[in-house]
Amino acid sequence: QVRLVESGGGLVEPGGSLRLSCEASGFEYIPHVMSWYRQAPGKERELVAGFVSAGGSRRYADSVKGRFVISKDSMNSVSLQMNNLKSEDTGMYYCHAYGWWGQGTQVTVSA
Repeated sequence: QVRLVESGGGLVEPGGSLRLSCEASGFEYIPHVMSWYRQAPGKERELVAGFVSAGGSRRYADSVKGRFVISKDSMNSVSLQMNNLKSEDTGMYYCHAYGWWGQGTQVTVSA
């Protein structure tokens, strides 16, 4: 059974940092293409950052370029380092791989 488990969300003040982690299990192959999405209240889910190929190419939403970094921590896990967080980064963050979704971890940026 495929599972994606996120961790690391929380409440942080504007300008602060958080690191999210996603651990994948149950895949019959190495999940190279893993991504982070987020969904703010009343908005559609959007791509934040992701690996787009087994070669390690990455892409980022324009709104997070220069502030967020996605990394492959192991064959089955990725992390998202989020720096200089802004209130508009608030939302539920989801890990995604090959059509599978995690349950999400809440990130709230507020003073």
